[in-house]
Amino acid sequence: MADTKKQVPLRLSAKLYDAVAAWAEDDFRSVNGQIEYLLTECVKQRKKNGKYVSDTIDEPIELDIK
Repeated sequence: MADTKKQVPLRLSAKLYDAVAAWAEDDFRSVNGQIEYLLTECVKQRKKNGKYVSDTIDEPIELDIK
């Protein structure tokens, strides 16, 4: 069976979107591809050690983007 992808609506702040878009451009990916990559890496990390990348992952972040 082929690997099918689900479409998921996602809301991001403008600052977070801009940061992810810049990172995606650096990595030669689309924004969607970058988000998928980041989520995949986070899930791999959790499977590896049973923890999320950070203990404060659910806390709101302040992006210092100029």
